Amino acid sequence: MAVPMESQLQSIFEEVVKTEVIEEAFAGMFMDSPEDERTKLVSCLGAFRQYWSTLPQESHDQCVQWIVRFIHSQHSPKRIAFLYDCLAMAVETSLLPPRMVCQALVSSDTLEWERTQLWALTFKLIRKIIGGVDYKGVRDLLKAVLDKIQTVPNFMSSAVVQQLLAAREVVEYILDRNACLLPAYFAVTEIRKLYPEGTLSHWLLGSLISDFVDSFRPTARINSICGRCSLLPVVNNSGAICNSWKLDPSTLRFPLRGMLPYDKDLFEPQTGLLRYVLEQPYSRDMVCNMLGLNKQHKQRCPVLEDQLVDLVVYAMERSETEEQFDDGGTSQLLWQHLSSQLIFFVLFQFASFPHMVLSLHQKLAGRGLIKGRDHLMWVLLQFISGSIQKNALADFLPVMKLFDLLYPEKECIPVPDINKPQSTHAFAMTCIWIHLNRKAQNDNSKLQIPIPHSLKLHHEFLQQSLRNKSLPMTDYKIALLCNAYSTNSECFTLPMGVLVETIYGNGSMRITLPGTNCMASGSVTPLPMNLLDSLTVHAKMSLIHSIATRVIKLAHAKSSLALAPALVETYSRLLVYMEIESLGIKGFISQLLPNVFKSHAWGILHTLLEMFSYRMHHIQPHYRVQLLSHLHSLAAVPQTNQNQLHLCVESTALRLITALGSSEVQPQFTRFLNDPKTVLSAESEELNRALILTLARATHVTDFFTGSDSIQGTWCKDILQTIMNFTPHNWASHTLSCFPAPLQAFFKQNNVPQESRFNLKKNVEEEYRKWKSMTVENDIITHFSMQGSPPLFLCLLWKMLLETDHINQIGFRVLERIGARALVAHVRTFADFLVYEFSTSAGGQQLNKCIEILNDMVWKYNIVTLDRLILCLKYPEKLYFEGLAEQVNPPIQQPLQYLPIYFGNVCLRFLPVFDIVIHRFLELLPVSKSLETLLDHLGGLYKFHDRPVTYLYNTLHYYERHLRDRTNLKRKLVHAIMSSLKDNRMPGWCLSETYLKCGMNPREDSVWIPDDTYYCKLIGRLVDTMAGKSPGPFPNCDWRFNEFPNPAAHALHVTCVELMALAVPGKDVGNALLNVVLKSQPLVPRENITAWMNAIGLVITALPEPYWIVLHDRIVSVISSAVLSSETEWVGYPFQLLDFTACHRSYSEMHCSYILALAHAVWHHSSIGQLSLIPKFLSEVLKPIVKTEFQLLYVYHLVGPFLQRFQQERTRCMLEIGVAFYEMLQAVDQHSKHLAYMDPICDFLYHIKYMFTGDSVKDQVERIICSLRPAMRLRLRFITHISKMEPAAAASVPPSSSVSSPAAPSIPLSVSQ
Repeated sequence: MAVPMESQLQSIFEEVVKTEVIEEAFAGMFMDSPEDERTKLVSCLGAFRQYWSTLPQESHDQCVQWIVRFIHSQHSPKRIAFLYDCLAMAVETSLLPPRMVCQALVSSDTLEWERTQLWALTFKLIRKIIGGVDYKGVRDLLKAVLDKIQTVPNFMSSAVVQQLLAAREVVEYILDRNACLLPAYFAVTEIRKLYPEGTLSHWLLGSLISDFVDSFRPTARINSICGRCSLLPVVNNSGAICNSWKLDPSTLRFPLRGMLPYDKDLFEPQTGLLRYVLEQPYSRDMVCNMLGLNKQHKQRCPVLEDQLVDLVVYAMERSETEEQFDDGGTSQLLWQHLSSQLIFFVLFQFASFPHMVLSLHQKLAGRGLIKGRDHLMWVLLQFISGSIQKNALADFLPVMKLFDLLYPEKECIPVPDINKPQSTHAFAMTCIWIHLNRKAQNDNSKLQIPIPHSLKLHHEFLQQSLRNKSLPMTDYKIALLCNAYSTNSECFTLPMGVLVETIYGNGSMRITLPGTNCMASGSVTPLPMNLLDSLTVHAKMSLIHSIATRVIKLAHAKSSLALAPALVETYSRLLVYMEIESLGIKGFISQLLPNVFKSHAWGILHTLLEMFSYRMHHIQPHYRVQLLSHLHSLAAVPQTNQNQLHLCVESTALRLITALGSSEVQPQFTRFLNDPKTVLSAESEELNRALILTLARATHVTDFFTGSDSIQGTWCKDILQTIMNFTPHNWASHTLSCFPAPLQAFFKQNNVPQESRFNLKKNVEEEYRKWKSMTVENDIITHFSMQGSPPLFLCLLWKMLLETDHINQIGFRVLERIGARALVAHVRTFADFLVYEFSTSAGGQQLNKCIEILNDMVWKYNIVTLDRLILCLKYPEKLYFEGLAEQVNPPIQQPLQYLPIYFGNVCLRFLPVFDIVIHRFLELLPVSKSLETLLDHLGGLYKFHDRPVTYLYNTLHYYERHLRDRTNLKRKLVHAIMSSLKDNRMPGWCLSETYLKCGMNPREDSVWIPDDTYYCKLIGRLVDTMAGKSPGPFPNCDWRFNEFPNPAAHALHVTCVELMALAVPGKDVGNALLNVVLKSQPLVPRENITAWMNAIGLVITALPEPYWIVLHDRIVSVISSAVLSSETEWVGYPFQLLDFTACHRSYSEMHCSYILALAHAVWHHSSIGQLSLIPKFLSEVLKPIVKTEFQLLYVYHLVGPFLQRFQQERTRCMLEIGVAFYEMLQAVDQHSKHLAYMDPICDFLYHIKYMFTGDSVKDQVERIICSLRPAMRLRLRFITHISKMEPAAAASVPPSSSVSSPAAPSIPLSVSQ
């Protein structure tokens, strides 16, 4: 029978500690000689070794724990010491693993501070053997020892402190960087978990912990962006959707990597940043992106709630100082925006309504802010009226508490002037009471509240108005009634009915629309925006629901009468309100359009597409791409093969494609990678070409392909491949040369054999001979309109006109049979044919004849809508070959029914095409003069362009290389577009006064070169806009109808357009922008320097590469300067001098710290494409220069903070940077005699390993680490898992006086080596 482990161990160890009776009687008077001790130890170990060898592996832990329990059960310190010596010898002779022993000792329940001698002996033993523990084991032991020290109370006798300090010595040894038992990075992580920021360590440890943590402040600084808390985004700008702005949704802190002692401000909640973003119109998507909020997962976010409340309080403060409200001023815009934000965040349950109201009450109590009370109640009414029916009454009652606070009047509040829109706000509190009371009645609740005395007059006025059955549209009475009774169907029907009837028009009135036989219901006056703004969200939702239902009903009825213009325009206006998105734009695309299409109501479909093309603003990109997908499937249906509808579908698709923002293209199209067919046209080469041009522009502006030569592995590849399968085509060399390199390579590889123009001419002649020789009308029509026949019919019509000056009736019938969709291919071939004809014509008389015939085809016969080439407004639009029908012999009578046209015309349709035409002209140097002439004649059209500044920005950015030396053309382009807008924009809306005065006028003799003051004022304008300065630098406007969604986005784009329009090289402009803060400028306030750096970062990264790449030159000059390259020039501690914020406050900053802060501001705003040049910059430019420790630390400070972004967005770059850091270290190690900052350097490299690269770069860096000096190699040995030190290297290193312990794992080294 097997003997239990305990019995066997007991017999071994009790034998050793056994004493004679006489020894116990005279305890302390007998003493073993060293020889006896040694003999006992050897015999004990011998017996134990024999037993241990028979023990299975899984019992080892249990065995060691029993030994520790046995030792701790002894009361004699002498016995404990002896047994600990046994354990020490067992470890030293490799019998027991040191990690197992240490863990058993520290985790023992019987190791208590009260047993001071046991405590001291235990930690002395741990100190003696811990050097043999592996680094991960040391980390676990550090945690266990610190936890054990936490059990020591704060108050105790000083007599025992000395013995308790043995534990501190173990911690000190573990943290000793020269002993190097584990990466110091592991140690600081454990310490910071136990003692977070602001927590004091245990008194027993003294300053040991705080000093050690402080030694990591340089590493934290290397990983911190200078002035990060002052950097702000431009909402809806491309950089705003990246990871730079993410915050923790529970604390609002930056998501910092690693447990490092970052500067205090980085640990603070970033309420300023969130508040700033929340204040911006159209910022809700960015807020969700910043906080990781998902509409599908309803999660309350208290920090967001707090900021919304603070924003309301701020609006209340603003209202106290503003005289007027309904003047379109900043206060009115702020309240309007707040209302929209609150509804969205409360609706999706990211914020709790009752919590917010109570919080508002708390923050407004005692403040006396009552001027804005009506606006506040208006904001609350928006949510209450829309949600009170679905939620408990108790959720809304806290509003009455707020009422008591803000409406202290004892007398009745007088009825306001209801001719003013502001009156709806004054009635808001009464409307709230009516909704609460209605809810209480419906629920039979006992919580009914009598009408407060102060609101009696308001309430009586509403009840009296309700009794009046004829409601005029001249005042705001209807709005008041809708707002008060939207939850009471009996009372709501009357005012809502009046609104609806106003825009539907009564049955008898008719109005003629453009085109033939097109009549519409007669109501032409839409509901004014002021009235719509005065309706609550609930009332607006009822109205839009009513309109959509009406349209679907009319579509089902297949009425020949078109929709009333008032209804169409009112519907368009309602779609502007983001807060009714679900019934608004979402319903429009996912319900209304499909229903109308299903009913084959082509007139209504045409109307809806026109609305989308010309009357919609700030529609979210996913809705636009969804519509594009709908349009492509629409185009494939036989019923839409009708001239006017097909033209409308194609024009709408073209506008959707060209209007995609550069930063929207990638996120939207990556959603369709599994099935790219849905967003591409199966037939229209023109639309697919437009998409490729948009793709080229977007990838250029966002620098997506920077540093890349191929589209392999990118989201573009499948899209381009599908396009080439659908509509194979080639690009002209001048267009192709402007594409980003990977796109150029793709089209060169996928070259499509083109029919030669000579062959085309031959084929046309051949077909024309057939046309003349065939005599049977039906055969002719069948042959030339047959599917699959060559698309040459327009070329034949051209030949007919050229030779006979007329076209016969059969030509008309063939065109009709070909159909609108197939005719597109004929137009394409005709365009090629025309190019050939014009290029081979002899000029003179023949050329004039060609031009005359082309004119006739467009304007006389209406064969092709080359509204895409020539504009002539004096002709009415004819879309069904009417001219041809009249001219053929005999003339053909057509029973035409035009689809209704409300907004579109040849001008507006032409604009997206003109945009493309200008681009083609820009690509060809020889036609610059023709383009200038074209702009002189047609530039005025840009008055009607919906995004003129964006178009200019994209054009100047994309064609920067082509326009570099064509400054006059650049100026002409800007002048033509901006001048066209001067009548419908306020002065100062775009270009600066200085530019208008000096830059707009052509001066061939002396080009205007702006001075520093100009650049300072231009950047200052953006700084003031972002700071919300009132009055702002730009005129106030309603951002709902503006090209840009908010003031900062407008300011940024117009600034960039102006800078790119200057007749100054990009490099010089870039340097001038950097000098705004790098040179001493009287216009730049010192205390606000980071806001200016932020603005420069935003502007310079929104410009083409030549403008921002100059920063690299500045970095090179700083790194090469004597301050960093000479080891004797440097004064002071480098980490202090590179702390820009602290140095700036103390007026001790240096040029190198300014460059560092500015580089951080620029790179923080950069796209990942722009950042992806950094690895190349490091390895090719900086690596050869970096020779000193200061230079190395500067580079680490420069790039370190962006590793997190690289890891999230472009891992390959992160790994390349990681290797470059080691290669630079190797150069510095070889070049420098002494390294004073080895520990911060190593700490940073460990941070990179454990937070970013893991073992991914291990193979590349292992070789480098092995070549470093021994002290550095020792510190970095855990990265490569190489042995602590090679014997040869160890012998060559002098011992340090700082550590002399015999148990150190290797010869200690001093920090300075």
